[in-house]
Amino acid sequence: MKNLDEKICIIGGGPAGISAAMYLQFKGYRNYTIYERQNRVGGKCWSPKMKVNGEERTFETGAIMGAITYHAVHEVEKFAETGHFDGPNMRRMYRDAHGKEIYPFDPLHEPSIKKTKDLLELKKQMKKLVHLMETKYRGYDCYGHRGVAKGRYDGLSKGLNDSLLEIKGRNPHLKDLALPFTEFCKKNGVEDVMKIWIAPYTSFGYGFFDEIPAAYVMKYLDTTTAIEFVNLRLWTWKEGTQSIYEKANAKLIHPATLGTEVVRIERPDDGPVRVTVRDAGGEHTEEFDRLIVTTPLDHFAKYADATEEEADLFSRIIHEKYVNFIASFDQDKGPTISGYIFDNMDYHRLGHAMVYYHRWEDLKGNCPCAVYALRNHAGSKDADYDYTINAMLDDMRVCGYPVKERHFEQESYYCPHVSPEDYAAGWYDRLDAIQGTKRTYYAGEILSFGDMEDTVASSRDIVGRFF
Repeated sequence: MKNLDEKICIIGGGPAGISAAMYLQFKGYRNYTIYERQNRVGGKCWSPKMKVNGEERTFETGAIMGAITYHAVHEVEKFAETGHFDGPNMRRMYRDAHGKEIYPFDPLHEPSIKKTKDLLELKKQMKKLVHLMETKYRGYDCYGHRGVAKGRYDGLSKGLNDSLLEIKGRNPHLKDLALPFTEFCKKNGVEDVMKIWIAPYTSFGYGFFDEIPAAYVMKYLDTTTAIEFVNLRLWTWKEGTQSIYEKANAKLIHPATLGTEVVRIERPDDGPVRVTVRDAGGEHTEEFDRLIVTTPLDHFAKYADATEEEADLFSRIIHEKYVNFIASFDQDKGPTISGYIFDNMDYHRLGHAMVYYHRWEDLKGNCPCAVYALRNHAGSKDADYDYTINAMLDDMRVCGYPVKERHFEQESYYCPHVSPEDYAAGWYDRLDAIQGTKRTYYAGEILSFGDMEDTVASSRDIVGRFF
């Protein structure tokens, strides 16, 4: 029988932590505490404000957009009494490494027989992939990875339904999702679809297709979501993605405790979980009945009494080193539309700008733009941080937009995942087997995927199954 008076500690006030508290509250729990190290909630949904032409606007440094398949995020919106109908339109164009505008998907620009044949083949392969995912890979699009390495699916469903439903079943073909996405596409004869998937995937910091298990790519960009991205039928938020979680936090019975870092966790077999935190007043320890960890698990062993199984599992987590800054330009000298630099979405161009995001159409050439690059790839030497910044600046200059000033520069811990080998060996089933051990539960990005939809859905799943 549930004890709704249990004291529950949630580590992290990002989308996973805020939504975990929301889902606990839905189930009647009232005695929870959220510890957030930073002085704001939202995690990588950070939407700082800048004044442009005397008017304050929000800009995005992490999550930017959503789609009709973002059911879990919509649940948070409803709780927060907010929506996604007031955000700026998404617009884009494409460039090569020399800054030249290109038209890879438009048969009417720079037409040729080869280009027409290539686009017809791409359309054919897209239709093939959609059919394969609906039939051969049935069940691929539920949230999370539980059972996939064993040919099973078990989780909340995606798709166009308005509600999240539990689905489960067996499908041995799902084991193919452990393959790197490049190999998955070759195995199924749909290599050309990577031309479509790469822009919303690699350029937004989720890694390169030769190193990332196909499960991450296809669970994030399931065919429905991918088509929404291609057609730019996307959600954005005027006040920024961070505002979703700020407003949800304000609706919680116990809003996040900010500026509070968890420095030690002790989980004795015969007593409560002891959580030591450091804030402006120094260090102090609180006792809890249960613990939900939504922050990076590969850091867990640095401050907690990790078991051998936890330490081994978490040591196998890989994350992307995603660099971005908001660039401002001379008067009327900036981009007027977002740009994808296709040539730079290749690990041989590691450290180069892959995309710049022009958020406010009405600001035209005076809109500061977020510029993004990856500086790591499995099997390659990391691009030096300073080299990456200079390469990004040079790329913007080559595109015709020399940067006048950089704002909110950062490198994010991005897209935690495991290797194809660890995925195939059942890493996710091992993790699920220890949920609840030492009264500890794991949520957050690694459980499903590093976008805010999958992150919120993982909290829904954990709270739904274990609380």
